[in-house]
Amino acid sequence: MEKILVVDNEKNMRDLLSFTLKKKGYFVETAEDGEMAMESLSREIYDVVLTDVRMPRMSGLTLLQKAKEVSPETIIIMMTAYASTESAVEAMKEGAYDYLTKPFQFDAIQMIIQNAMERRRLKRENRQLKEELKERAAFSQIIGTSPPMQKVLERVKKISESLSNVLILGESGTGKELIARAIHFNSFRRDSPFVTINCGALPEPLLESELFGHIKGSFTGAVSNKEGLFEVADHGSIFLDEIGDTPLSIQVKLLRVLQEKMFRRIGGTKDIQVDVRIIAATNQDLKKRIAEGAFRSDLFYRLDVIPIVLPPLREHPEDIPLLSEFFIKRFNTTLGKAFKGVAPDAMAALMQHPWRGNIREMQNLIERAMALSSGDILFLGDFETLQSGEVAVSQSMPKEGVNLEDAIGKIEKQLLLQALEETGWVKQEAARRLHINFRSFRYRLKKHGIHAQRPSED
Repeated sequence: MEKILVVDNEKNMRDLLSFTLKKKGYFVETAEDGEMAMESLSREIYDVVLTDVRMPRMSGLTLLQKAKEVSPETIIIMMTAYASTESAVEAMKEGAYDYLTKPFQFDAIQMIIQNAMERRRLKRENRQLKEELKERAAFSQIIGTSPPMQKVLERVKKISESLSNVLILGESGTGKELIARAIHFNSFRRDSPFVTINCGALPEPLLESELFGHIKGSFTGAVSNKEGLFEVADHGSIFLDEIGDTPLSIQVKLLRVLQEKMFRRIGGTKDIQVDVRIIAATNQDLKKRIAEGAFRSDLFYRLDVIPIVLPPLREHPEDIPLLSEFFIKRFNTTLGKAFKGVAPDAMAALMQHPWRGNIREMQNLIERAMALSSGDILFLGDFETLQSGEVAVSQSMPKEGVNLEDAIGKIEKQLLLQALEETGWVKQEAARRLHINFRSFRYRLKKHGIHAQRPSED
C-alpha cells in the first residue's frame, strides 16, 4: 500500500485530505508542522509528502530540503494559499514534484498523486531495465543437453509457476544464479523485480541493512532512510546466494519474513508487509551446518520446500563442447575476436580437466585463452593450466636455476587469484577452497598486493 504524509498546520485541511486519500486506498499519516513531519520521516519511508508552504517552526520549503536529504526518493508536493511565481519556482528548483494553490479540486490532487506514484514506480523500474533485459533470456544462458542438466531444466519448468520457496544446491560455479533467474523469469512474477544478494560477501550489519533497510540515524553511517531488498523485491523474487554463510541473528529475521511475510527496518517501529518468493542457494551441507549450530533447522525446512541439485561439470563432461561454443561466441563479441572453435587435442584436455571451479572456471579459462591468443582456433598451448594441472609450471628449469622462494610466491599468487576467480571473488569461499583460515587468506592477499574485489571489466 502506498504511503502518504500530509503536513498542514490547519487541522481541518489535514483531516479532509486524510479522509479523502484513505478512501482512495492510500495509507495516510499526518503532521501539523515541519518538525513533526521530520520526526515521521526519520521513522518511516513515504512515497509522497503533501505539505503546506507556510507553517510555524519550519516552512514547507525548509521541510522540502530536509526531506530530500533524509529520503531522496520520496516525492514532495507543495500546497499554499499564498501562491507566487517566485515561491513556485523556488520549490521546483529544490526538487518539488508539483505546486498547488488552495483551494483546489480533490480530483485534481488525486490525479497529481497518481502521476507521482507512477513516476516513482517507473524510476525504480528504469534502474533495473538494462539488467532485466539480459535476465529475461535466462533459459538461453543455461547450456546443456546431458541427462543431468535436462533433469534440472525439467524441474525448473515445473516449479516456475509455483509459489513455493526454492533451495538450489551445488558446488561453486555450477550456475546457481542462472537457475534462480530462469525460475523467476518463467513465473507469473516475471514483470516484478528480481533482486540478488550474496549473503557471504557482506559483514553482518551491512547485510542486515541491505536486506531489510534502515531508518536515518539508526546506526553510524545511516545518513538517510533506505529501502531494503525485500521491499524492492515486493511481488517479485529475491535470490539469497550463499545462504549458509548468513549470521544466526539475521537468520531469525529471515525466518520471520518466511513465516509472516513481514519485517522491520533497522531502527524502524512498524511492520512492513511483503509478497516475495525466496530462492536461496548454497554450496555447503546445511544439515552439517545445523549440527554445528551454525544454521537454524527451522529456517532450513522453510527454505528447502523445493530443492534443486546442480551437478558439477565433471559429472556431465558431454556438455563441455556446447559450453565452449557458447563462451567463444560471447567473448568474440566482447573481446572483438573471431575464433571459430577449439582444436581436437585442446578439446580432449578440456573434457578430462577436473573443473574444480566448474562452469565459472571454464568461462574464465576460455576468456583468458582468447584474450591472449590470436588466430581463429584455440589450441592446447593457449590453455596454460590444462598443460600442467592446476598450476602452470615451466617444462624445464633454466640453466641458471630458479629462486625457489620467488617461484613458490608466484605459484601462491596464481592459486589465490584462481580461487578468487572460481568463487566469484567471494573471499570466504576462496579461503575454504585453499584450505586455509580467513585470516591467513587476507594476509596472503595483502602480501601479494591482490585487491579484495574483482577488477572491473571495462
